[in-house]
Amino acid sequence: MKITNRYKSLSEPVKASLWFAISNILQKGIVLFSTPIFTRLLTADEYGSYSVFQSWYGVLTILATMNLFLGGYGRGLIEHEKDKNRLTSSLLELSTLLTTVVLAIYLSDIKLWTTTLNLSPMLMVAMFIELYTLPAYEFWATSQRYEFKYRKLVCISILMSIGSIVLGIIAVMIFPQKLEARIYSDAVFKVVVGLSLYIHIIKNGDYRIEKKYWIYGLRFNIPLIPHYLSSMILNLSDRIMINNMVGSSAAAKYSVSYTIGMMMQLITNAINNSFTPYTFTAIRDKSYEKLRKNANVLYIFVGTITIASMAFAPELIMVFAGKQYYEAIWVIPPIATSVYFIFLYSLFNNVEYYFKKTKFIAIASTICAILNLILNYILIPYYGYYAAGYTTLVCYILYTIMHYIFMKIICVKENIDVKLLYDVKGMVLSSSIVVGIMLLMIFTYKVVIVRYSFIVCLLALVVLSRKKLIMIIKMFKK
Repeated sequence: MKITNRYKSLSEPVKASLWFAISNILQKGIVLFSTPIFTRLLTADEYGSYSVFQSWYGVLTILATMNLFLGGYGRGLIEHEKDKNRLTSSLLELSTLLTTVVLAIYLSDIKLWTTTLNLSPMLMVAMFIELYTLPAYEFWATSQRYEFKYRKLVCISILMSIGSIVLGIIAVMIFPQKLEARIYSDAVFKVVVGLSLYIHIIKNGDYRIEKKYWIYGLRFNIPLIPHYLSSMILNLSDRIMINNMVGSSAAAKYSVSYTIGMMMQLITNAINNSFTPYTFTAIRDKSYEKLRKNANVLYIFVGTITIASMAFAPELIMVFAGKQYYEAIWVIPPIATSVYFIFLYSLFNNVEYYFKKTKFIAIASTICAILNLILNYILIPYYGYYAAGYTTLVCYILYTIMHYIFMKIICVKENIDVKLLYDVKGMVLSSSIVVGIMLLMIFTYKVVIVRYSFIVCLLALVVLSRKKLIMIIKMFKK
């Protein structure tokens, strides 16, 4: 009753934020825990091809929609609140036009693109159907978040995730063409929901196109395309390059290890989503000491769970994928360590966002994406898909360093001492420990006694640090 009464006393924006966070975690959790099912129902080659399809879909979404439903649209909802229906319908129709242009380019030479993308025309049909319809869901979801209307959004998003998994399992078990069955079953729920919302949005916009909103969308999003593409390349290019240079089976093994290594992002993203508004408030109120103190607790906590995920890598691989993927354990440590540096750079990133210096973000992501492509091109032919895990780590370390430098430049201009915001020496020490344990952990995978001894020590450390863990929980509760 106390929990119920406390929940009822919350404001609508707080309730909405709570449910959006729960929905996000559930969606990603559903996808994560469906991995063991599909790695067993699909062959390694089929699972690798599916992961490559998802990677190319991410890249083509940027080119075919310019991500019009992201930041610029949210800002537009506030600036054009009285005409938001026509804003939404106009940007959706612009997205449709851009997708049609990309489709025309693909149809101009299907053989060339089939070879380049390593995807059959049958799979590309599914991709373009999604590219035409799914932006409608993204526009609708963004507008729901800005209006704090969480009930329909949470229900539909979770239903889409569960429906995709359940239908996917049934389709893969029934049809002999398992790869196509998985991709089309995943598209069914997205297309049905997307098409319904597409009609709804166009109808609410009175079937009219406002050119001023097209200009607004293009001006805002075109400069961001390098950032969007660079981020996508940094996250997904590994699988595409491994598929082309080694094979789909290797891409599948890397994809599984990458998914497991990035598991901790469910936690770190939730932490950062809560810590970002606190950071903004602390900078505004010049409460630098509290910000520094809380950041210290958080990066130590994230470092600890990162080490824990590396320690249990062999067990996680066996549970999520089975013996045929066991050799992928060597990729998990660098990927898990990358999560730690992703969290660190997000702390610096928050300062850049607060002072609206987003050009620095684009510069950092572009440089690291190019470096990632170069390193993969050089090292994958020699060391196989294992190299991709370490090139990813190197790029995220550089990404973190660059964001720290940019943050420092901003702080100098704003007359803020960086040392007051964050304990940089402590971060360097913590990072060195995490990287050192990562290198040590790799050698313990073949010596079970040593690894389990380390795990026992880690658990003992958690017990001894239980007061700090309780403090973290209380901080987020507050």
